[in-house]
Amino acid sequence: MSLSKRYAKSYGDLAKRPLIVIEHLEDHTSRWIMLEYQHVSSLAGKRLVFTNGREYCGKLSRLAPCYRESLLDLEGVLYTERRRVIILDPSADRLLDPEEAARADAIVIGGILGDHPPRRRTWEMLTSRAKGMIARSLGPHQLSIDGAAYVAIKALEGVHPASIPLVHRPRLEIQLDDLVSVEVELPFSYPLVDGRPLFAPGLEELLARGLAYEEVRELEGQA
Repeated sequence: MSLSKRYAKSYGDLAKRPLIVIEHLEDHTSRWIMLEYQHVSSLAGKRLVFTNGREYCGKLSRLAPCYRESLLDLEGVLYTERRRVIILDPSADRLLDPEEAARADAIVIGGILGDHPPRRRTWEMLTSRAKGMIARSLGPHQLSIDGAAYVAIKALEGVHPASIPLVHRPRLEIQLDDLVSVEVELPFSYPLVDGRPLFAPGLEELLARGLAYEEVRELEGQA
């Protein structure tokens, strides 16, 4: 049975267009990435869909509908045709335009934790394989997953990405205990909302509990 027949009702049942799609590209679901995904869920509401969920769909579906298959295989399920899909890729030549965004069936964010310096993993793992889809950038700076979702949602409200203020490489004062605190620099950019960087709720607490060490262990297959 074809995917379009298997999911015959999906396209009509999903509530809001354009969809905000996260193509999960990591080989794990660490606390950091799940924290960002949870934040996207609160920002995007019923627009959010996960694709390429594979064996992680059980966990991801607690936040939004999840498809085991890649977005590339879901034509007729989540979108009518490839030219109506916009992939947000930092290496794209053109910025996302709000009018173009509003006409799309889906705006896609790569579910990838950031690298410093960036390694163009969105292009390598998704855009380069997505013939017929449109690639657009949110600007020259690397955003978090939830930061990219926020800027995309603002674009759907008519706000051009270039007009959204960002803070680059923000520093956080992390209190480890009653006596010891450390300063942590995040090597990414975050939207400024009401004068403050838009962090996923709970990120500072996870950093204080040794989140960075956990990420390394998980990527090494030890967690």
